[in-house]
Amino acid sequence: MQASPNKQEHPSKKELELIYTIVNFGLGSKIIKFAKHNGILGATVFLGKGTIKNRILEFFDLTDIRKEIVIMISEKLIAYDVLEKLNKEFHFNKPNHGIAFSIPVLKLLGARSFSCDETNSSINDINESRGAENRMYNAIFTIVDKGKAESVIETATKAGSTGGTIINARGSGIHETQKLFSMEIEPEKEIVLILAKKEITDAIVSSIRKELQIDEPGNGIIFIQAVNKAYGLY
Repeated sequence: MQASPNKQEHPSKKELELIYTIVNFGLGSKIIKFAKHNGILGATVFLGKGTIKNRILEFFDLTDIRKEIVIMISEKLIAYDVLEKLNKEFHFNKPNHGIAFSIPVLKLLGARSFSCDETNSSINDINESRGAENRMYNAIFTIVDKGKAESVIETATKAGSTGGTIINARGSGIHETQKLFSMEIEPEKEIVLILAKKEITDAIVSSIRKELQIDEPGNGIIFIQAVNKAYGLY
């Protein structure tokens, strides 16, 4: 028996990637222009601070470099193609020219540019349907009160990290809110982004967790995401 001609098969789900590029201040707009020319529909830029180790720069207290973090979302195949082209155009293969990497997006809501409708699918179902890739790196995000990011970087470096990027943020958790003259004050936060090889990720996370006492309420949060593609890491 033939299937009814009116019955349509369920369309295939599109796999999406979130692209991160971390470049020196002033290059973010160039990254966006190039990416849009190659199929990316939009982007968001926010400021950060990079940390590098160099004896001469340390002598002149110039080790903190302003960074621009550009995040873009796209279909997986387009994202991989754009990452490769960004690498060639901006020379991420050379030291201090920037970093680019991508992580998988499990769900996307509110973006009309993508017809990725997985609203009725659970996160686990989506994960299983996409399978596992041979990933070499993880992205470690640590959120702490302002002023503690440097401690996160130092602790991670002792455990094998080669550096990180510090991003300013603001918290609104119940443990972080304090009162001043009966007014609730939400303290500033810092997000530390560290890219690490899989084999040293646990050591870095354990070191940060212990040193910053992350398990104590209000001391911070750590979460880890798998990186699919990465350029500019040494």
